[in-house]
Formats: sequence, structure tokens, C-alpha cells
Amino acid sequence: MTRRRPALPAHRAPSGARALVVALAVAALAVLTACGSPNPTAQARLEAHDTGHVATHGPTSPAHSTAPAAPTTTAVPVAPAALRRGESMRTVTTRAAYTPKAPTTGTDDYHCFVLDPAVTRDAFVTGFDIVPGRPAEVHHVILFRVPAADAARARAKDAESGGTGWTCFGGAGLGAGGGLDDAPWVGAWAPGGRENVLPADVGIPVEKGSLLVMQVHYNLRHGVAPDRTSVRLRLSSSAGLAPLETMLYPAPVELPCRPGRTGPLCDRGAAVADVSQRFGPMSSRIVNGLLLVCDGTLIPAPGPTQSCTRRVEQAATIRAAAGHMHLLGSSLRIELDPGTARARTLLDIPVWNFDDQGAVPVPATRIRPGDTIRVTCTHDQSWRDRLPDLQGLPERYVVWGEGTTDEMCLGLLSVTRP
Repeated sequence: MTRRRPALPAHRAPSGARALVVALAVAALAVLTACGSPNPTAQARLEAHDTGHVATHGPTSPAHSTAPAAPTTTAVPVAPAALRRGESMRTVTTRAAYTPKAPTTGTDDYHCFVLDPAVTRDAFVTGFDIVPGRPAEVHHVILFRVPAADAARARAKDAESGGTGWTCFGGAGLGAGGGLDDAPWVGAWAPGGRENVLPADVGIPVEKGSLLVMQVHYNLRHGVAPDRTSVRLRLSSSAGLAPLETMLYPAPVELPCRPGRTGPLCDRGAAVADVSQRFGPMSSRIVNGLLLVCDGTLIPAPGPTQSCTRRVEQAATIRAAAGHMHLLGSSLRIELDPGTARARTLLDIPVWNFDDQGAVPVPATRIRPGDTIRVTCTHDQSWRDRLPDLQGLPERYVVWGEGTTDEMCLGLLSVTRP
């Protein structure tokens, strides 16, 4: 059962303050899938252990299991699906091989590269396949759209590094770029990822002269060797496609230490301060801002299950759904209009699998202003005793944070409008 937090009038923020916190949370939501830290020294203290890849705990095994994957050093090429009418395929990659390195002493390198898809007229991305050059090192990849108006800024930032990109813990490092209802994502890759071909009637719009920024998270525990990750883009010039957008639905994480477990970080204040030290002051604003956005209060209700319900502001049609958590994730659900006659479950993941975070197609579902979307996540501290990547770490109160050893709760919806 989802725990409800007390919405005490005396502690509710005025509308102006709430709008400010909402804006801060939105500006910071580019970190939603990141697992690194802008303070690698502090992060290294937290993760001072040498382990293999995270174990799979997904629907293939109803019981929690530990089965570390054997890292590979080269990607296995897979032939793309046949092109459809109006489509063309092109491969874009980094200008040169990049050898990952931690900014100081950390074990993670988040690096952004400018990719030029050479779009000479307005088009749509109708599919993509991200091919990591060194799968053992590449933890995840996110593609961001850079509109033509911002292309010069992206190129200038790239030129500063001699064309080898820049460190980009969090987002693409080019500004906020969009909000919860129009995130500038093109696609993402995580372990187990494969070619993603969109339905024949939709596409992600890319205007003439636009670029891509590819954020790659390198996990330095599994090797340090030159990498050239590439992207195979399926482009269409068809004018009849409906633009596909991404809507983000985050929820708080307020997971206390287990009964009988103690430690300095079991205090919530200390845990929030620790996250802020590792990721910067925006982290505490996100932690508290999510409480305010979702519940209208700054008073947390600690527990394994947390949720957030947000009103729909603009009509849309849902086409696919996905969820995101980290290693303590246990289950995730996205619902439309819960508690009403129109209630519908859009996505139900009863057993979370960190290594399978792909989107799930949803039968075309219309949403309209006034509808509500709820995301609910359950996390489980007992994974600390079962997963190699978490063993030996101190018990802690877990809040929203960028690190793999922190947590997130996020629902993602792919929509067309209306």
C-alpha cells in the first residue's frame, strides 16, 4: 500500500515558493538516469569497493538472485531491421576514440560528445541503435536533441576540448533544455538494449541543422580502454508522421535504514547533506522539491513505497511507457486516473530488473487536462546483502540521488499530441 504523507496546512508552501521549487526540480531533471557524481572524491569514499556488474533481479526469476554478468570487450553487431518507405539509415560516431578517466579519483566518467547527423532538411528519427564500442566500460548512453539555434554553442563547447567532448555529470551540460512534459530526449541505451524502431506513424522531430549530444557513462571498474560508441539513426522525411515527445514523472525516494541497523547516514539530514556533497547543492533542492511538488509539504513520510500524482496539463495520446530505478528497486507502476472509474494501469513491473529498462508499447490512450498520472515505486534495503555492487557499503537513509548506490523513482511516457 502506498503511504500517504500528511499535507499539513501550516507547512504547505505558498504558491510562489512552490512554483520556484518546481522550477528548480524541472531544471535538475536531466540527471534522472545518471549514476555518477560531480564530486568523484566523495563518491569514491562511498563506493570504495571493487565488484562486478550488478546482478539481474528481474521477471525471469521470481526470487531475488545474484548472477553477475561476464563483461565483454566488443559489441556484437546486429543487422538493423529493414527500412520502411521514406526511411534512410546513417551511422554517426565520435570524432575520435576517447579513453575514459575519472575527473579526479572517482570510478565513473560521464562524458558528452557532439554528434552531427547531417540533417539538411527537417526530418524525424524513427529508430535508433546505440552501439557501445566497449560494452564492459559503457554503463549507459543518453541521446539529447540540440536544436539548430543551440548548435553553435554545442560546437564551441566541443572545440574547447579539441573535439573530444566534455565532462557532463547530470545532463548534457548545455542548459536545462525542456521540462517535465517535453524532455529533449531522442533515446537511451542500457545493458540489454537493442535497436528501437518506432511505430510507423510516429517520429521524433529533428530540424534542419540540429545536432545530437551523446552522454556516455563509463564505469571505470570494468576497464579503461579507448572507446568509440556509435549511433545508427533511422531517419524519415515523411511529412505524415506524428511528433513523439517524452513526459517525465518523478516521485520522491524516502527509504529509511532497516530496523536494528544504525550508522551516521541513517539520519535523513546527514544523508541529504551527503548527497549534496557528492552531487552539488541542486541535490537537496530536488529531494525536498519532489516532496513539495508531489505532496505540497516538506515533511517526508519514510517508507519503502513512495508515489507522486500529477495532473495532466495538455491533451496527448500515450504510445509507450517505461520506468527507471537503481539497484534497490523492487517494483514500479504507472497509473492513469487512479481511484476513478477511468482508472487504468499503464505499466506494471512487479519485479524490477535493472538490466531491462526498455519502453513498453501501450495501446493508444488519450489523456486530457485534468486527468492524473501516478507513479509508484517500492525499494528494498535488503538488496544490500545480495548484490555485489552494494555489499560492504554502510547502511544509509536513501533519498533521490544520481549515484548507482543512491535511488530514483521515475516514470516515462512517450506521447503524441493531441
